[in-house]
Amino acid sequence: MSPGYIPFHPNPSKPKYKPPAGAVDAHNHVFGPEAKFPFAPKRKYTPCDAPKEKLFALHDFLGFDKAVIVQATCHDTDNRALIDAVVTSNGRAKGVAFLDESFTDDQLKQMDRDGIKGARFNFIKRLVDSTPKDVMVRIANRIAKLGWHVVIYFEHADLDEMGPFLKSLPTTLVFDHMACPNVKEGVNGKQFQNWLKALDENKNWITKVTCPERFTLVGPPYDDVVPFARTIVERFPDRVIWGTDWPHPNMPKEAPDDGVITDMIPKIAPTAELQKKLLVDNPTKLYWG
Repeated sequence: MSPGYIPFHPNPSKPKYKPPAGAVDAHNHVFGPEAKFPFAPKRKYTPCDAPKEKLFALHDFLGFDKAVIVQATCHDTDNRALIDAVVTSNGRAKGVAFLDESFTDDQLKQMDRDGIKGARFNFIKRLVDSTPKDVMVRIANRIAKLGWHVVIYFEHADLDEMGPFLKSLPTTLVFDHMACPNVKEGVNGKQFQNWLKALDENKNWITKVTCPERFTLVGPPYDDVVPFARTIVERFPDRVIWGTDWPHPNMPKEAPDDGVITDMIPKIAPTAELQKKLLVDNPTKLYWG
C-alpha cells in the first residue's frame, strides 16, 4: 500500500435503514487481489486488496441486491479484475470500464456481453493524467453504438471550462459524487446553483449522490452534506443513483462506516417513492434495462 493509505472499515455497523428489494449500490470498486490482478504501473496510489468476495459480502450485510462496479485509476485500462467480478456475479453486477483507443470493436462487444455498460472519464488531476478530449470524443462515439454511457468524474467548479466538451458527448452522462460540491459554500452558493442549472438544461445528465465522507466539514453522520444530495434527489428524482464508494480509496483521515453511509439514504430521499427511484428504478433502467 501507499504510505498512509487507509484500508476500508474492518467492521461496519449494521444500518438501521433497510433498502427496498432490488436495491443497487451503483458506485463501488474492486482492487486486485494484487497477486492475481496487478495494479497499473503508472498508478498514483497503491490501495489495499479489496476483492469481489469482500464487496459482495458487504452488500449482503447492508441489504443491497445488486452492484455497479466502477473501474478505479489504480488499475487504469486493465479491466480484468472488474470483468472477473461482473462475470462471476451471476447477473448481480454490471460494470463501468476505463478505455483507451487500443481497444478494438470486437473487444468492446465482448465487454458488453460480459456486462460492461459504460466508460469512465476522469478529470481529477490528483488521480490521473487526463486523456485528451478529442480521444474521449472518439471513444464516446464508439461506445454509443453499444448503448453504453459515459461516467464523468470532475469538479463542477470546472463547469464553465468543461461545459462545451460535456455537451458534445453523444451518450447519457453520469456524474460521480454530485460533481464534488463545496460544502463550505452552501447549497445557495454560485457553483452548486450553476450545477443545478446545468442539470435542468441537460436532460441526459444523471447524478450519483455519493461520497458525503469526501465533502463533509463536520464528519459522520455527514449531515452537512445532506442538503446538497437531497436537493438533487428531490429536483431530479428520475436522474439520480446512489452508491457506497466502497472501499473508499484515498480517504485522508479515517475509513468510513458503510452502515452510517447507508443510513443517510432516508435523509436524502425522505419518501419510499424517492428511495425506490434512487436505489431500484433508476439504476436498474440504466444498467439492466
